[in-house]
Amino acid sequence: MIEIKKYGAIDIGSNAVRLLIGSVTTMDGINPRFKKTSLVRVPIRLGADVFVKNKVSDLNVGRLIDTMKSYQLLMQTHNVSRYRACATSAMRDAENGASVVKKIKEASGIQIEIIDGKDEAAIIAMTDLTELTSSNSSYLYVDVGGGSTEFTVYHKGKIIASKSFKLGTVRLLNNLVSEDKWNNVEKWIKKHTKNFEALSLIGSGGNINNIFKNSGKSTGKPLSYMYLVSYYQLLKSLTYDERVWELNLNHDRADVIVPAAKIFLSAMKWSNAQHIYVPKIGLADGIIKSLYNEDKKIIT
Repeated sequence: MIEIKKYGAIDIGSNAVRLLIGSVTTMDGINPRFKKTSLVRVPIRLGADVFVKNKVSDLNVGRLIDTMKSYQLLMQTHNVSRYRACATSAMRDAENGASVVKKIKEASGIQIEIIDGKDEAAIIAMTDLTELTSSNSSYLYVDVGGGSTEFTVYHKGKIIASKSFKLGTVRLLNNLVSEDKWNNVEKWIKKHTKNFEALSLIGSGGNINNIFKNSGKSTGKPLSYMYLVSYYQLLKSLTYDERVWELNLNHDRADVIVPAAKIFLSAMKWSNAQHIYVPKIGLADGIIKSLYNEDKKIIT
């Protein structure tokens, strides 16, 4: 007998706020089937407030409340059985983070969890990375966000090391990342990948998804280091307006995609990776998977 349940995942990032509604179809004796039903993205860019002024502005508090109200209605109309809302780097750093969470709860009914970098990496690890990491190969998983980047080293399907750094696209745009921070990331990557030959990257986040889409590559095929170098040079050669017009990038993507490409390229260089796989997964996908696993434990 087939059973279908819908879950909601809200990812409150430093650049954008996303709602993913996913359906999980189950049948006795067969692995569950996960499907993305709806994805909505609102580019509030909380990091532009927090990383400069240490708090979420009144304007963006209002926008967040409106967004959460609309997400609540969308989940209701989709008959979502359970949801989880997670806020990451910007809300972690915001002095008024707790009060913003309280206001959103009162206005929309949505309870937000402010998670740390370790929790964020653990939730992301719940995604379908096993299709790649279950082999005997080695991978450096890189999830680039607006406020932070999560790095995880996999070898033969096991997590060797994982760490979150305050190295994000919005921070870079605002010149808030020191050379020391870059050096610390470089040292960490080299330390934890030096013993693995033929290591590849796994990239996640809206920017690398966009780069992959524009490459014309087939799903499952990796991008080469040289391709990413050439695309990064193209991005840098164009003005913001030219990226919007000539590359057809969204207005809130045309600036952050440049520092994102730099982070991915740096990670590839420091780990000696020649290829990067882009499976189109992220925090929201991990939330959906974790909600399903929790329900499964309750049933069994």
